[in-house]
Amino acid sequence: MDETLGTALRRWRDRLSPVDVGRTSRPGRRAAGLRREELADLAGLSVDYVVRLEQGRATSPSAQVVASLARALQLQPMERDHAYRLAGLLPPQEGTISTHVPAGVQRMLARLGEFPVGVFSADWTLLSCTPAWAVLLGDPSARTRAERNLVRAVFAVGSRGLASWPVLQDGDTLNSALVADLRTALVNYPRDRGLADLVEELRSTSAEFTRLWDEGAVGPHVSARKTIVHPQVGEVTCDCDVLTVPGCDVRLVVYTVAAGSADAEKLDFLRVTNGVSADGSSPRGLHIAE
Repeated sequence: MDETLGTALRRWRDRLSPVDVGRTSRPGRRAAGLRREELADLAGLSVDYVVRLEQGRATSPSAQVVASLARALQLQPMERDHAYRLAGLLPPQEGTISTHVPAGVQRMLARLGEFPVGVFSADWTLLSCTPAWAVLLGDPSARTRAERNLVRAVFAVGSRGLASWPVLQDGDTLNSALVADLRTALVNYPRDRGLADLVEELRSTSAEFTRLWDEGAVGPHVSARKTIVHPQVGEVTCDCDVLTVPGCDVRLVVYTVAAGSADAEKLDFLRVTNGVSADGSSPRGLHIAE
């Protein structure tokens, strides 16, 4: 029998351990892999839609839906491309920015739930995050892709500023590094229309971005201290590190606080009040729908 998207989804779902996506595998659990409702939550879809996909009653999922499912199921790149073809879609083209988060990064993210960690694509769009990130910086699951772009938020002007990114920036150190990243991304992804549009938008709306761009700003990402102003607990000062993943063009932004500090107490309070357990696990998914 020929494979369909529905049969492939069931096979991929059955093989994925709940622990690998930050879920607790309780004694007596009958499903060895993910349940449909868990996959739906992780992918930002309704359970009914996942059921219809698996039963073959929904036959034309969008590229955004397939990308979200591939990320939630921790597919390898060849498996992700296979999912696109089963859905009757072309896989992502070379020369465009990938939104794929490698399985190893996702498993690491599930085990780093104690820390606020965000995973970003080459154009600095947030792809995935830990529950601790969501409670500290705001839950990104309801935001559009444009609203999840860090560069757009950093260089937003006046009322365009995004309140969902309440980080007190560290001057031109970060800004120069972000501009340099976009310049490199334009070379690496010449066919990515969204990236070109982002640069054009920022050049037309932000004098600071335009100045840094025209000056050919360069700047590596360095460890820095940032202060997040949270509506519940006020200022939380964190050490921020940007980590790159060899072999794929994603970067992890990791916030940490010193154990036993006042900032650690504030972060612990936010975890408790938002239903995040001591190990960082949460009933909510870690992934963000496209």
